[in-house]
Amino acid sequence: MDLVKIGMSVLTSCMNVKEGENVLVITDDRKFSIGDALYQAAKALGADAMLVTMTPREVSGQEPPASIAAAMKAADVVLCPMSTSITHTRAKIEAAKAGARIATMPNITEDMFCQGAMTANYDTVLELTHRVTELLTRASTARIEKDGHVLTLDLSGRPGVPSPGVYREKGQAGNLPSGEAYIAPLENGSNGTMVIDGSMVGIGLLNSPLVVQVEDGKLVSIQGEDAEKVSILLKNPQNATLCELGIGTNYAARLIGVILEDEKAYHTVHIAFGTNVGFGGNNQADCHIDGIIRNPTLYLDNVLVLKDGDFQI
Repeated sequence: MDLVKIGMSVLTSCMNVKEGENVLVITDDRKFSIGDALYQAAKALGADAMLVTMTPREVSGQEPPASIAAAMKAADVVLCPMSTSITHTRAKIEAAKAGARIATMPNITEDMFCQGAMTANYDTVLELTHRVTELLTRASTARIEKDGHVLTLDLSGRPGVPSPGVYREKGQAGNLPSGEAYIAPLENGSNGTMVIDGSMVGIGLLNSPLVVQVEDGKLVSIQGEDAEKVSILLKNPQNATLCELGIGTNYAARLIGVILEDEKAYHTVHIAFGTNVGFGGNNQADCHIDGIIRNPTLYLDNVLVLKDGDFQI
């Protein structure tokens, strides 16, 4: 697959790159092939492009060098295919405030860039994402059903959040690939049991399902072959808090064991435990761990949204 051709499609459909715009691509040694492809794609579109390769950060969230942070603020468009995430750094936040359109691509692989969610028609993803986001915002409750398990969530007063993978206006920023609508449920308002049978952060693709039990918004038990790998969730009440409900809206996304793509896939919803202060909640934890549920039935205020994983809206 031609990485540059895919890069041109991404820059056009997701970032709305125009001739003459200042496009900054930031990468590191581990993701250089993708960074170079995006740089070449920006040049082919007539942009004033610059490619910067920096030393890989030790951990996600570590700030880039000051010179790169300054360049981000001066750019029209910033793309960050890197081995760690700068999504929540001051550099990214300040660049967005300055008007840059930013796409972060933490731990993206060439396979993800060529074959999966990145190749979607993002206008299609955008339309569905906004429809689902509106349903989440209007809903007071959610109910997930799967294999005899039922989990209810209180959504009262919380806004739905779109992540369509489209950053065409000044200051818009987010991950690529993308395609989901999500919400922070009330921290004490989730109850029931659910089977997680797709993938989970800290584990990857699941060989056998996990079963979680939630009472008054807190995870009280998790059972299954790999449960010990996410034992951090039972470390304290903050980590155990059910903090997110998300719905995949990207028809091209696959379940591959990398949450950046997994949570975007059609026929899935995901729940997460831990931190949600960045998207409408008030729980600060040591982690944010998502679990993917395949082919669920989902109701929002008794409106059937998914039946056995298929959209009904």
